[in-house]
Amino acid sequence: MAAISSVSFASLRQASSGRRPTPSASGSFATPAFRGPRLTPPKLRSRMVVRCVAATSDVPPTVSETKLNFLKSYKQPIPSIYNSVLQELIVQQHLMRYKRSYQYDAVFAVGFVTVFEQLMEGYPSNDDRDAIFRAYIQALKEDPEQYRCDAQKLEEWARAQNANSLADFSSREGEVEDILKNISERAQGKGNFSYSRFFAIGLFRLLEQANATEPTILEKLCAALNIDKQSVDRDLTVYRNLLSKFVQAKDLLKEYVDREKKKREERVESQKANEATTKCVGGFHCARHQQVNVLTCSKA
Repeated sequence: MAAISSVSFASLRQASSGRRPTPSASGSFATPAFRGPRLTPPKLRSRMVVRCVAATSDVPPTVSETKLNFLKSYKQPIPSIYNSVLQELIVQQHLMRYKRSYQYDAVFAVGFVTVFEQLMEGYPSNDDRDAIFRAYIQALKEDPEQYRCDAQKLEEWARAQNANSLADFSSREGEVEDILKNISERAQGKGNFSYSRFFAIGLFRLLEQANATEPTILEKLCAALNIDKQSVDRDLTVYRNLLSKFVQAKDLLKEYVDREKKKREERVESQKANEATTKCVGGFHCARHQQVNVLTCSKA
């Protein structure tokens, strides 16, 4: 919030008084109602400046600033089919990230890492894909290593669970169990919690790793975490549909790239054949010319 720092309350009260202050012989302003410290009159060419001091931590960046930070961190061109999805994704996550109720948690990290890996599957370079991930998370002023580590930790834990133990975390002790208990408490209203589509995807990913994808298990897990299952079902349906369309688009792109690659190879082969033919004909004419010269010399 902004704070007005250069105008005192005493001077404001003086300005609102019905009597206009008159300068004394010493050059200061004084009234019977005001006996405070003397004020030196400002020069005529000076201007009163009201400074508004805002705490930067209270002012979140704009969507444009977040997108610009991403582009500054990763300056290489990104194929359009991936770039368009990334730009839409970073806008959505920016809005989640800077909600007042937002607090990072490991299930959210599992969901985002899952989405990112599935959307970027088949990207031409693994190194570039990792660099894009780092630039993306850093643009949101978060830690990409924490995302990776937490996602790996929870997935490894889920692989050691079964359908019954997965939703029974509240009765056990452990690092991941404590993380889930904390989420459950915050979702119940005892702290900051903001449900999102990434959280829903993170839950489903944990169920997949535990081989427990039955709807009843998801219902028990949602109940244990104090999460609305209908919201989770809705978001998972939307995600599956979007992912299916994106996979189809990538398949069409792959077919197009393969077709264009084949055309380029055919053009190169045709060009090589033409060059070989030209060289052969040129060699024939050269040899024929030499033969004519030899016959001419012998007749002479």
